[in-house]
Formats: sequence, structure tokens, C-alpha cells
Amino acid sequence: NIRVIWFNQAYLVKTLTPGTRIIISGEAKVYRGRIMFQSPEYDFLDEREGYMHAGRLVPIYPLTEGLYQRTIRRAVKQALDAALRQVREYMPQDTLRLYDLMGLRKAISLMHYPESPEQVEQARRRIAFDEMLMLQLIVARRRIEWQSSGGAVRLHSDDRRLSVFLDSLPYNLTGGQKNSLNEILRDLNREIPMSRLLQGDVGSGKTVVAAAALLLAVLNDCQGALMAPTEILSEQHFMTVSNLLGGETPSTSEPYFTAKLPPDGREIRVCLLTGSLRKRAKDEMHRHISEGEVDIIIGTQALIQESVDIPKLALVVVDEQHRFGVMQRMNLRDRGGTPHMLAMSATPIPRSVRLTMLGDLELSTIDELPPGRQQIRTRWVPPNQRDNAYAIVRQEVKAGRQAFIICPLIEESEAIQARAATEEYERLSRLVFPDMRVGLLHGRLIQDERDAVMRGFQSGEIDILVATSVIEVGIDIPNATVMLIDGADRFGLAQLHQFRGRVGRGEHPSQCLLLSDSAGISAHERIRILERTMDGFEIAEEDLRIRGAGEYMGTRQSGLNDLKVARLTDLDIMRMARQEAKRLLDVDRDLALPEHSALAARFDGYRASHPVEIS
Repeated sequence: NIRVIWFNQAYLVKTLTPGTRIIISGEAKVYRGRIMFQSPEYDFLDEREGYMHAGRLVPIYPLTEGLYQRTIRRAVKQALDAALRQVREYMPQDTLRLYDLMGLRKAISLMHYPESPEQVEQARRRIAFDEMLMLQLIVARRRIEWQSSGGAVRLHSDDRRLSVFLDSLPYNLTGGQKNSLNEILRDLNREIPMSRLLQGDVGSGKTVVAAAALLLAVLNDCQGALMAPTEILSEQHFMTVSNLLGGETPSTSEPYFTAKLPPDGREIRVCLLTGSLRKRAKDEMHRHISEGEVDIIIGTQALIQESVDIPKLALVVVDEQHRFGVMQRMNLRDRGGTPHMLAMSATPIPRSVRLTMLGDLELSTIDELPPGRQQIRTRWVPPNQRDNAYAIVRQEVKAGRQAFIICPLIEESEAIQARAATEEYERLSRLVFPDMRVGLLHGRLIQDERDAVMRGFQSGEIDILVATSVIEVGIDIPNATVMLIDGADRFGLAQLHQFRGRVGRGEHPSQCLLLSDSAGISAHERIRILERTMDGFEIAEEDLRIRGAGEYMGTRQSGLNDLKVARLTDLDIMRMARQEAKRLLDVDRDLALPEHSALAARFDGYRASHPVEIS
């Protein structure tokens, strides 16, 4: 005899009448010396449709208020019984045999009511393969269409002036930079348009490689464009590229720069095109660009407006490419002809994401830092030690150094971030560092104000810069030795690693202080990863594992967020899907053969529901 109690379910008195035979499933407990169950799952022994709630592996469905597992299971079971026979297999039989996959109808049935955990995994494997194959077919088709378009300008790299430029740099390229540049130059010397991703950790020197590629386009009497996601990063690139070419620091208030290349004095004109330019200045710049008077155009999404005509565009560089959707990248390509494309990412991208989202891009990796980069000591600061963190900032400033203080990310809103940064700036400058020069930088400042703040920080007139996430990439202040990130538990690991990369760029030892409002174990464990390693690739993998695809890639990455069964840890399934997509399109590019008609219909339906494909 076992005592069974259900709480707040009085209707069971009428359901579970004396003599009814049931199966129960739940946790057995001992109460006052007697074994008992509290609110177990149950099924009737004489149910003709089989057990749904107990006595077997049962599905656990997501619920909402007012719905219960028994209700959902019954509805799903009725739907399966009524409609499962109507499921038609669309995967070619040779694909199923090649990868030892079960049929679709059986997989759907076993996903809900398996006889063993092994059957669950076999069924999941089949449906995960289907999801991954749809993604891989899109990526493979995109790659084929782009490369078969042809017509790219061959950029010959034997121009002596390119070698002179590289020799004029105040440092030698690292091995990783040389290898990546050689891979890019080989691609640029072909009529097949390049589609390559240049990936490197924070401070690995991607910009100089991109600048060399843009210079090559100019030396071949063409134009090049560099698009960045924010005005601050665009301005930073404008100054960096101009410095590399001419050795001077231009002002972003003057959006043009002309350099003379040795040995023949060839002039190169660079411009900065952003949305904040006044209409008259913008119209004038559009005219100069369309008439071929500007060689390198650097800017934000203003580059992809319909009014921008770049007639001799041969090379497009997209920085922080994961922040742009595919359609935005394609729009920039469409500004003129069929240009080569080089994407850059300062955030190391996990291998699984590269295999799915970026399969149309060849990969170049700069896997070493330039000589002289400092190791950055990283420490977690618990909530009750905030004053200690401020003391470290004060100590470094007293020693002649500078510091960043990052405001916590409250939510994805430029206006709210700006308000939070302003309030924190007021508090710090008035109460914590009243004797020091504190500056404020956020995305809502007008361009002249941002310029003034950055010039003040670069020249040492500002000791402490209070900022939002706008300084995540592209800011180079060699004298800055402290990065204090307030509310570090609110950021992803990869973003924290980006912030950390803003220091350690000079000759002095640097440190990153991660101030967390949460004393929770999980928040501390995440931050411990940053304390342990400076390897951005390892951090990116951990960030993906902890946060999942949706949060890591963001809402724009619709392909990954739509995965219902597949996981980004399914590397083996991903490889299979990638291999099969290539095999199918190699023999039947348009999936027009009779044996592929069902798959083609499924693929067309998938593409129709993803009109911008994968962002």
C-alpha cells in the first residue's frame, strides 16, 4: 500500500474512483514512516491510445499560464495520430543512406514518444540535420552565386609602391599579418570576386592589413570603401588609415585627407562619409565620389544609401561584419560593379558559427599580437569593494596614466545608455574624482562634441573617460592602463574582452577591473573565465556555450535563432550538412532533378520564410 496525495485537484475524486487501475510516476518520499507520492503523474491502465503521462519516457513541453502538461500532451498525441501519416519525406534516399538517418515520419513520432533515450537522440539527429541543411544550402548557394558572378577587377599586387608603403610602417608585420595579407592579395589578383573574413583578436593589427588591400585597389586606378557600424569607429578608421598613409592626424571635422605616396608622389584622397554630415557637405561628397575624385571612402551605413554612386569600386571592407546583415553587405557590394569583399571581425567567432553563418567566406586569421602589447591583469571586484576599484583608478591617474570607466548596459537603447552614462559621469566627477579631469563619451553626443572628448583623452587633457559601449572597438589610447567595467555581469564575455582590449596598448602594465553588481555564483564563474585567459578565441567559445546562439549572435541572426532542435554544439551534424549541401549543389545546382524536387520545395519554403536570408 502506498499513500498518494494530489493537492488542489478535487476533481480527481470523480476521476479516480475506487477500483480504477492506474500507473503513477513521480518521486517517492517517506513521511512519518510511510512511503508516499505527492501529485505524481498518472495514466489509466486501460487507455487504448497508450500511455502518455507515466510508465514511459514522456515529453515535457513549454507551458504558459493556464495550460498543463496533460492538456498539451493529449492535444499533441491527437494531432500526431491524425496527421502523422500525411508527413511526406523530402530528403533524397541516397542522403538518408549516406548519413544513416531515419525517415522523417519516424523521427517526428520518436521525438514525442520514444521507447529509449537512444531513440530520442537518433530522432533529434535527423531533424537537426534537416535544420542545418537548410542553413548550409543558403550559405552554399550564396557562395556559388557570388563567385560565379565573375567580373571582378584583377588587382595586381606587383606595384612597387605597395612594398614601399609596407616598408614605411614604423613596425614590422607579424607572421599572422603577413600570411593574411598574402592570402588577400592572391584573391584580389583573380577575376573571381574575393569573399574573405579577416579574423583576429583585439589589437592583432587587422586595420593595417585592410589599409594595404585598399591601397592596392587605388594603385590599380580603382576605388575602395570601408564600412563600420558606428560613427566613432568610422572616425577612428579614417584617422588610422590617414596616419598610415600620410603620417598626420587629421580632424574628423574636415572629412577629407590627401596623402602623397613615395616614391613618385602619387596623391590618394580619403573621405569620411557619415550620417551626421550636413546635407550640403554630404551632397558635395557624393559628387566627388561619383566623379572618381575620392580614392578611399570610409563611413557608416551612409555608404549604402541609394544616392551613393561609387563607379570604380573594386574592394569593399566591412569592419565588425557580424553587426551588419547580409543584405547590408550586399547593398554595399552593389554600389558599383562586382567588387571584392573583405569582412573583418575583432570578436573571434566560434567555429560553429563560422561553419553556419559565414560559410560563404574564406577565412584568414591573425593569431598573434604585435610585439610590445602588454598582458592585462584582470580581476573581479565584488559589490562591497567598489571603493577599492576607484582607489586603483586614482592611483594610476596620480602616476600619470589614464583610465576608462564603462557604464553598465541597462538595455539596448542608445538614449537610455546615454542617460545612464551622463548620470554616472555626474556622480563620479562630483563625488568620487572631484580633483581629476573626467570626460564623457556616448553615442548621443554630436560629432563635434565626440571629437573634442576624444582629442582631449588622446592628448592627456582628460584623466578618466566615462563611456558606454561605443568604445568597444577602435579606440587606441596607449597611456590608458585601467579599464573599469561597472555592471560587468550585464555584458557578454566577448564584449568584456573587447573592452579589455582598449588598455595594454602602451609600455605600462595594465589592468581590467570587472565590477559586478551580482554576488551570484554564476556571474562570478563567467567572470573567472576572463581572469584565467586572454585568448579571445577561447572566450568566444565559452560565451557561445554560456549564452546560447540567440543572445550571442543577436536578434538579427535569424538563421541561428530559428533552430528548434539543432544546437551550435552539434559540430558533427553541422559538418555533415555542410558536406551534403556542397555535394547536392555540385551535381544539381538548382535542385532541378526529379529526385530533388521535394527537397527543392522544402528549401523554397524555408527561403520564403527568411526573406533576408541570414543576417
